[in-house]
This record gives sequence, structure tokens and C-alpha cells, in this order.
Amino acid sequence: MSEKKPIILVTNDDDITAKGISVLAQAMQELGEVIVIAPDRPQSGQGHAITINNPVRIRKARFFKDAIVAYETTGTPADCVKMGKHLILKDRKPDLVVSGINHGSNTAISILYSGTMSAAMEAAIEGIPAIGFSLADYHPEADFSHTIESIQAIARQVLEKGLPKHVALNVNFPAKSEEPLKGIRVCRQADARYLESFQQREDPYGRPYYWLDGDFVNFDEGTDTDEWALLNNYVSVVPCKCDLTAYSTLEDLKSWEF
Repeated sequence: MSEKKPIILVTNDDDITAKGISVLAQAMQELGEVIVIAPDRPQSGQGHAITINNPVRIRKARFFKDAIVAYETTGTPADCVKMGKHLILKDRKPDLVVSGINHGSNTAISILYSGTMSAAMEAAIEGIPAIGFSLADYHPEADFSHTIESIQAIARQVLEKGLPKHVALNVNFPAKSEEPLKGIRVCRQADARYLESFQQREDPYGRPYYWLDGDFVNFDEGTDTDEWALLNNYVSVVPCKCDLTAYSTLEDLKSWEF
């Protein structure tokens, strides 16, 4: 009797036609039964948005080779995970949710804005082990070849050992270079963010509109962060949790006079 394969749900935020999700789905085929559910358009920067004021449509997609069953939706990355669990798979709970491979890194504060990581965190909320994968290369034809071995190794460990309740892994890869990856580093989230500004422009009718711009600045000098790992050609792995409570501040607040 053959051993039952784990069910692996694959999603992303770059849309179902992105190269990164194709690479990730193929990598997961060696580990289990793959089902892809992804947005039908780019959803980068959507964070943990869910669709509540409009219907969400879903249909079979034919962007993948082999026996990969795939669906595209009008929803957000978080919607994709919800629909996978409650609609497409129904009583077959996924053993693992993987999101990505994102075209562009998701380190530091970007975790909060990232549709890639929000899909992983949605799975974690549902008690499903989950990993978000990102590559520090925004090019549509980015080279993902150096990521496959580590992606499969990390996914295998999660399938074997599981993750704590409501915890997901945020994994980032440096862009492909002539130098091989130095290894995998378990890190913390760096204290880094964008210093933002709005560019004001005018449309053909002279009406102003605004375009968000900014420079990414790392305020963190630590050598145990995701940013340091990427800059030094390591794969970064950051465990992320859903509970945003600042426990170190709880006791101080209790002494306040409200």
C-alpha cells in the first residue's frame, strides 16, 4: 500500500502567471500532492486584505504542466488560502501552505505589507504549517535555480516537524550571483523600513495625483537579522506569529491611570 502524499497548497501575490509560483509548484511536486490557488492579477502590497464587499470568482487555470491542479481567483492572497481550505479542498485539510516565490524580498517591516507573507499567515491562523518564500530580485524572468534545494529542505523539515500554532516561516533568498549561497540562517526581523514620500504629478487635465515613493533604510546594525543575512549571501528564515501583543509593555500599561 503506497504512503499517502501530503497535500501542499501553493499560492502567491504576483499572480498565477508569475515565474516564481511555477518554480515553487514544481519544487513542491517532489514532496506531495500540489494544488495551486493564486490571484488572477498582481496583488503585491495588499497585506492581509480579504474581499468582503465584492464576490470572489474562481476558475480552473491551465498555466502549469504535469498533474498540477490549479485555480485562479479574483481575490487576494489571503482569500486564496481561505478558498483553498473551505471550498476547493473542503474536508482535505492541507498539510502545508507555501506562498511565493515572490519576485522581490520581504524582509523587515515588509512582512506586514506583503501579500506573500499574508497568505502564509492566513494559513497559520487556520493552524496549517506555512512558509512564505521570496527572492531579492524583482525581474519577471529572475533566476530561481539557486533556491530549489533550500526550499525543498525547509519544506521537508516543516512537513516532518510541524510548526508551533499560529507561526509561519518567512524565507528570503539573495538574488542569484556568481558566488554560491553560504547557507541558511535563522534570523530575527530587522529594524528597517521605507522613508516615504509622495511624488505629485498632474494628469492631462491639470489635476494632481500622487505616487508613493521612498528609500529603504536599515537602522539595525545586528548580524542576526534577515537584512544582514541577505546582504551576506545567506538564506534568511524568520519565524513569524499572528499575536501582535507587545508583551514587554503589558505591565507598564497596567500602571497607567486611565
